[in-house]
Amino acid sequence: GGIYIGFFTPTEGAGVGTVGTFLIAVTRGKMRLKGMIEAILGTAKTTGMIFLILLGASVFNAFLGFSELPILAADFFKQSGLSPLTVLLMMLVMYILLGFIMDSLSMILLTVPIFWPIIAGLEFGLSPDDLKLWFGVITLIVVEVGLITPPVGLNVFVINSLARDVPMIETFKGVIPFFISDGIRVAFIVGFPVLTLWLPHIIRLD
Repeated sequence: GGIYIGFFTPTEGAGVGTVGTFLIAVTRGKMRLKGMIEAILGTAKTTGMIFLILLGASVFNAFLGFSELPILAADFFKQSGLSPLTVLLMMLVMYILLGFIMDSLSMILLTVPIFWPIIAGLEFGLSPDDLKLWFGVITLIVVEVGLITPPVGLNVFVINSLARDVPMIETFKGVIPFFISDGIRVAFIVGFPVLTLWLPHIIRLD
């Protein structure tokens, strides 16, 4: 609840949750030395994986800078005659497909350096700051939608692994309502950017 009321950021919320979970486990006598070591090792493995992804993304971004690929891609789409909305929809479909094989962090780090210059070079009728915010929100939502998209959404397999007695087809059936609702939400945000921008505008006025 602290995140929603603005008491702390998501990162701080993760820290608070970790400390709270640890204290509850200790006070209930559930935390033993072996369990603590396993938790620390698991955290180290996850952290190492994230830093390897960040390292790879940094190398990839350096390559993009030297090759000027984002600039060339932006020029190509400007001269292609495609409408800005069509280009955006192509990117969103790409995110859905990438959700079959990649996690959200990898998708964002590898695609945004290419996609953003293209979007920034097209005319959506928004100011540069509003365009950044609008595209960022859409990207984050669609990336997560890609991770639950049948038939290969990675998060669906993660969920199913937690309930091994449930057939995979049943897990996908359970995800479909969320997939449909997310699709409707994305359609509204793409069609009506004000849904994303009204609150930041109010905050700026304050």
